[in-house]
Amino acid sequence: MTEKNAGPLPLLAARGLVKAHGRTKALRGASLELGEGEILAVTGASGSGKSTLLHCLAGIVRPDEGAVTYAGKQLDRLPEKELSELRRTDFGVVFQFGQLIPELTAVDNVALPLLLAGTSRQEARERAGAWLERFGVRGQEEQRPGELSGGQAQRVSLARALVTTPRVVFADEPTGALDSLAGEQVMVALTHAARESGTAVLLITHDAQTAAYADREVTLKDGVVVSEAGAALEVSR
Repeated sequence: MTEKNAGPLPLLAARGLVKAHGRTKALRGASLELGEGEILAVTGASGSGKSTLLHCLAGIVRPDEGAVTYAGKQLDRLPEKELSELRRTDFGVVFQFGQLIPELTAVDNVALPLLLAGTSRQEARERAGAWLERFGVRGQEEQRPGELSGGQAQRVSLARALVTTPRVVFADEPTGALDSLAGEQVMVALTHAARESGTAVLLITHDAQTAAYADREVTLKDGVVVSEAGAALEVSR
């Protein structure tokens, strides 16, 4: 990596991440930066390490080598208690299949992060209902995930990720299980909500149409983040 001219510090940065699953290296020195309020798409072929990169950046797994910094803190050195607190307050995560809790209604799924943060049940449900309305799932509040369409369930997942007004949302193939129309609706809802709240979004996708909603796009190839021109990405120290 080479030095860049001094400028605003990124909100989130990965530097030289290496992560192996058994004998297979998913990341081989991946580096990137995410700015405040930026929507960044990370694309790449299946098996290129995109989900592993997201998990490292979100503090879900720790890299074997390299560093992840968020708002001046080195995430991979924080104790698990502090990481868990960040995931409750500052981070929101959306997975390809939503991973909603099947026994809970839509409104209770969305309210859950607020309840875990100590919000009263009444206030949590009211705020959850408002976010469901913003994401166009009004009238489905008491439906369980199995009673929702794929697009509706994913919008509930987005509402859950954004209900705490996080600084960063990590979206792992959020449209991968949806048809093109539902995928477009989900991305419009996500980008609109992120713009309104100033939330940064790290978007993992293999789909060019989904990546087009981002401010910037980089590609992960052989465990390394490269620029659009294919050169290894350089980040500031």
